[in-house]
Amino acid sequence: MGLLLFVLLGAQASPAGAADDTAPRLLLLGDSLFAGYGLSRTEAFPAQLQAALKASGVPAAIIEASVSGDTTAGGLARLPWVLGGGPAEQPDAALVELGGNDALRGVAPETTSANLDAILTTLRERGVAVLLVGMRAPPNLGADYTKAFDAIFPRLAEKHGVALYPFLLEGVAANPSLNQPDGIHPNAAGVRIMVERILPAVRALLDGLRPAASRPPG
Repeated sequence: MGLLLFVLLGAQASPAGAADDTAPRLLLLGDSLFAGYGLSRTEAFPAQLQAALKASGVPAAIIEASVSGDTTAGGLARLPWVLGGGPAEQPDAALVELGGNDALRGVAPETTSANLDAILTTLRERGVAVLLVGMRAPPNLGADYTKAFDAIFPRLAEKHGVALYPFLLEGVAANPSLNQPDGIHPNAAGVRIMVERILPAVRALLDGLRPAASRPPG
């Protein structure tokens, strides 16, 4: 997504999350759908997710580490840097949202799968809980490619024993009123729906890090 734009938002906790040193650190490792291509910082996915978590009583210090235009190869290459800084600065949990640009570029599904496999392996070795965020291939790439690409995410989620959110753009893709003029990137209203839909899965991921007595109701 946003193949010509490479904007690193920076692997740093957002101000809202950084206020609570006890809050779990949630890494967002993705492409422009997380980075907020074409949107203001307050309209983008990280800020809207932070606000939704706060409203639901779930503390989290969000680490923004998404790059517009990034592929799975790019995410894998910069993962050591994202995880650098020692145990005190490493994330407790991560949302991994990569692969859309691989499909737009026609990258072989086996290559995409291998890169995501390596990312998940690294996060598991670091003790980071993961929610794998799935994507779907554009239909113009043909039935064989679509079948192979779409199967990557459930297969890897099962292999690594991580939670899967099947499709980030569920309810938003192909809806002109929820997308920017390019027809690919969600507008602020589209991001709001993305956040509303994924919020229960993110809450479950973060709740799994805490004792049951400390979890908010709902």
